[in-house]
Amino acid sequence: MKLFLSIFLLVSLVSTPDLATIRKIYPTASGSETSAKDFTAKLNDISTTDENILVAYKAASILLDSKYEKKVSAKMSRFKEGAKLLESTVVKEPNSIEIRMIRLSIQENVPGITGYKKNIKEDKKFILAHYKDQNTALKEYLKNFILQSKSFSAEEKQTVK
Repeated sequence: MKLFLSIFLLVSLVSTPDLATIRKIYPTASGSETSAKDFTAKLNDISTTDENILVAYKAASILLDSKYEKKVSAKMSRFKEGAKLLESTVVKEPNSIEIRMIRLSIQENVPGITGYKKNIKEDKKFILAHYKDQNTALKEYLKNFILQSKSFSAEEKQTVK
């Protein structure tokens, strides 16, 4: 019985963050170094065997965190790590509107010098085409993203209001 309780307590301490919490934190994670580091820490224990959506958020956290690396080589290494991880989630779940939103949110905000901007039109088109098919909570989350995004026109923003 003690062994069971010990295992239960250990599993409780190393729990996977819930998606609702991650969705709440993500929009402000890029606001400061502290926010980015906190977001990264929340997703630190996520591995490639977890749900793809959580892996995509972890990839975004790595990409956001790379901005605050001091050495250029570390910055580029961390950026490439995050981009590779994010792209792997898109390959695994190409029809996930939320993973596409994450990639779009990253690509529209990274410097052009990174070369990581090639899927903006594709992801925007996918999001607009599949928006109406989502559940209420995800629609609201996507709507909030679309309304603040610089990739969507005023006319496209009106379609989600």
